[in-house]
Order: sequence, then C-alpha cells, then structure tokens
Amino acid sequence: MSSSSSATVTHLDVEAVKAYLMSLQDHICASLESLEPSVRFHEDAWDRPNGGGGRTRVIANGAVIEKGGVNFSHVMGDKLPPSATADRPELAGGRFEAMGVSLVIHPNNPMAPTSHANVRLFIVYKDDMAPVWWFGGGFDLTPYYGFDEDCVHWHQTAHDAVAPFDESYYSRFKTWCDDYFYLKHRGEPRGVGGLFFDDFNEGSFEHCFGMMKAVGDAYTKAYMPVLARRKDLPFTEQQRDFQLHRRGRYVEFNLVFDRGTHFGLQSGLGRTESILMSLPPEVRWTYDYQVAADSEEAKLTDYYLTSKDWLNLAG
Repeated sequence: MSSSSSATVTHLDVEAVKAYLMSLQDHICASLESLEPSVRFHEDAWDRPNGGGGRTRVIANGAVIEKGGVNFSHVMGDKLPPSATADRPELAGGRFEAMGVSLVIHPNNPMAPTSHANVRLFIVYKDDMAPVWWFGGGFDLTPYYGFDEDCVHWHQTAHDAVAPFDESYYSRFKTWCDDYFYLKHRGEPRGVGGLFFDDFNEGSFEHCFGMMKAVGDAYTKAYMPVLARRKDLPFTEQQRDFQLHRRGRYVEFNLVFDRGTHFGLQSGLGRTESILMSLPPEVRWTYDYQVAADSEEAKLTDYYLTSKDWLNLAG
C-alpha cells in the first residue's frame, strides 16, 4: 500500500469508475472484433445475491484469436481473503468492494504475442478505521517469437500513457511489472513486461482515476497494431509446438503466483469460469523440454526475456 494518506469513500465517484470500466470493456471488445472476420464475443452476465456481478465476454475459435476473454466484475464481500491482506495485515477482517476489467488474449498465430491487461478499484471498509481505497492495473506482453519493433511500440505506448501524470511512473511501473510477472521456479520472466501498479492512491482520487483510465485506454493502442502485423504471418508445426509449450509457463504463473486469480478463487465471490478464462485452450508440457541452442526458439529466453530498456534499444 502507498504511504500516501487514504481518502474517504464519500469523496469517491465510484459510479464514474464503474461506468468507465464498462465502457472500456465495450471498446476493447469492439477493437478486437474488428480484426475477426466472423466470430464475436459471447457475453455471459452474472449476478451475486449481495448485488455484485459482472459481464464475462469470451471469444473463441476465431481466425485471429484462438481464445480471449474481456471481463468486467463488481463484487462485494464481508471478509477479505488472505491474498488481499498479505501486504496489509491491518485490513484483515474488513469488508470490501472491488470492480475492474481484466482480459487475456491468446492468438492462434505463434508470431502474435499473448497480451494481458487489468484495471481496477478496491475499497476496504472496517469499523475501527476510515475506509481505504486504491487503484491497480497495467498491461504486459508475452511473445513466443519476438520482434523488436513490437516490444519498442508496446513500451513506448506504456510510457506515453503514464508520463503526463508523473515522468517517474513508467520506470517505476515497468520495474514493478518485471518483478511481478516472474516465474520464480523457472527463473525467468513471463514476457517482455509493460506496466504494473497496485495499492495506488498517490495524490487525489481524480489523479489516480485519471492515471488508471490512461492505462486502460492505452491497451488497444499498444496491442492492436502488434496483432494486426503478426496475425497472418506463416508458421510451421514446430513453431506451433513451441507456442504450446510456452503457454504452459503462462498457466503456471496464473495458477501459482497471480494475486488476482488467488483473490477471485479465495474470496468465493468471483465466478470460477470467469477467473479461469485466462487459461489458453491448448497447452503442452513435455518432461525436460529443451530447445536447440542458438535457435529462434532459444532467442526468446536468451534475448527477449532479459532485462532491457526498450525505449532506448539502439543505445
């Protein structure tokens, strides 16, 4: 949690956040559908007895997207799960309200990267303290066969989204993203990073909400040009096999480390099918899987999944 002082809920325009998140879901789905010749997102609206609910939207078996989900949820609960209080034990036992948009897109083509984005607002209510709020989110890119052009564009878009709010944000949130999306048991990053921030309440609510909106709006600016460039490139069965093995790393991270997945499953308020929509439809694990040295497959871990200043790559 930030060391900044928290604002009370009476100063928050929660309905404005909810309206933005639902419109963001609409915008992202329409943008992705613009590249698909026939399939569309299927919406599954769901409700909870306490008034919470959401809109799960899934697209599958498209010419471009093998599986993707763009979800909106707004849930409330009487007790925070352990995943939400690990870094803030004083909030244990508090009631909460959470809303956000979360998405994962798995393209068919191994030359096109998987992408993930999330933006959210979290509020905690506890009798012995003032209500606490914070924003979180970001977006990250997971290529299988990397392209410098794509990585530079992704990170430049990330920088340009947050720089108007504070020039230090990109560097901070890039480092946070690299540290968070890291498979400790594999000793490697999940992808080439992007932005990640959590427990964010620096400055006014308007400042934080504005920054979150900028990140949400930047996702399609970052991803759509990359997907459009790579979706129709030729690929081989060997490259498809490599993609399926690398997707295994994605599954491992989401199930073992991801705080959002843990929160949704532990709270009992999320919808399991919606939470697990991030998992790819096909994935492969082979015992002691190895790729040939100095191959295009090896270049992923030897070059792309290493720490880089993508904004100054030529230097």
